[in-house]
Amino acid sequence: MDFENEFSISGDEMFQLIAELYPICRSITGDGVRKSLEIIKDYIPLTIYQEATGTVVFDWVIPKEWNIRDAYIKNSKEQKVVDFKKSNLHVINYSVPIHAEMSLNELKKHLFTLPDFPEWIPYLTSYYNENWGFCISQQEFERLKDDTYEVVIDSELIDGFLVYGELLIKGRTDEEVLFSTYICHPSLCNDNLSGVVLLTYLAMNLLNKDLKYSYRFLFIPETIGSITWLSKHEDTVKNIKYGLVATCVGDSGPSTYKKSREGNLQIDRIVEKVLNDFDEPFNIVDFFPTGSDERQFCSPGFNLPIGSLMRTPYALFPEYHTSADNLDFIQPQFLENSIKKYIQVVFIIENNATFLNKNPKCEPQLGKRGLYRKIGSQKTNILNENAILWVLNLSDGKNSLLDIAIRSKLKFLEIWNAAIELYKVGLLEKVN
Repeated sequence: MDFENEFSISGDEMFQLIAELYPICRSITGDGVRKSLEIIKDYIPLTIYQEATGTVVFDWVIPKEWNIRDAYIKNSKEQKVVDFKKSNLHVINYSVPIHAEMSLNELKKHLFTLPDFPEWIPYLTSYYNENWGFCISQQEFERLKDDTYEVVIDSELIDGFLVYGELLIKGRTDEEVLFSTYICHPSLCNDNLSGVVLLTYLAMNLLNKDLKYSYRFLFIPETIGSITWLSKHEDTVKNIKYGLVATCVGDSGPSTYKKSREGNLQIDRIVEKVLNDFDEPFNIVDFFPTGSDERQFCSPGFNLPIGSLMRTPYALFPEYHTSADNLDFIQPQFLENSIKKYIQVVFIIENNATFLNKNPKCEPQLGKRGLYRKIGSQKTNILNENAILWVLNLSDGKNSLLDIAIRSKLKFLEIWNAAIELYKVGLLEKVN
């Protein structure tokens, strides 16, 4: 892979796709997910799968499909004081249908606000407990007068399907890298349209490339989606050698990496090296059994080599699960920065190798092999003399290029460039 020229990335284009997906009301099932996946299919050749309501997936059962057409609250003057069509966060996700009149005191039992953030609308769900309710800003709540209100939620819960999208990009081996993201949240940008769009553009950039590994991309409803997928792939997950869950990658915070359950696997070392190589502040946290779908992939019965690379983690930014997680909260430059880190992860996965120094007794004479004229040049593949010496010294058939890059504290790309040049002139042979 030609790292410098093989990838086309535009944070502005990523942002525009988020803007297109933003108005759609998504949930763990339903037409919003279907519509979103069809839009993504315009970018990458997703296969869309469906599993029927009532299907048993380990200890869970796929729920009824939920769809919503409209919802509002009207006062006695026929004025809509709450309107789902203005924000799909206004309705508790998975609310059962209702059409009733009630007093303000009765209505208040079904209204939810964020008193600490009076302008924001909270995002709430009731997936597995049939209920109904409206989420409104504290300011809207305080404007409600003692009155009789018409309450309408035009929704349905039916026997239907859970749908998800999957793309497998075949490499030269059956060993896989799994990238997963969740597509169930409605109008929330960082959590998690940012992850959805990042993986869409990452997959676009890997299509038609000569790849060593096979790359599997999942666009699934959170929790029930990963549980469903794992229940259908118990016999093949052994092929997964690396993996990341993409979420919350569009905000201005520093990158955060949540390690795999084991905490010391190759994927953990690779991501930490990538973050170091970017020369930016970052955080690394140990695995914990809450969060997103990494907790399913890393459950003890699977214990897959999967972490999560994000920016500000879920629940640690005030805008999380509120209407403030909107198009103003994310920025193209942060989306672009995040996908570049994912591409660096892929680059290391694809290009990490172990070499053997064929001239191990003292340093070889580099000048007669034409290497010195490449050292310090202004070419893209600039050679670092220090990197050459590190590669020669540690290429004993045991240390990989990643090992050498970590130990030398040089960027992986510098170590890789040095190894490729040394290999070309016959000073290294590839062990694996």
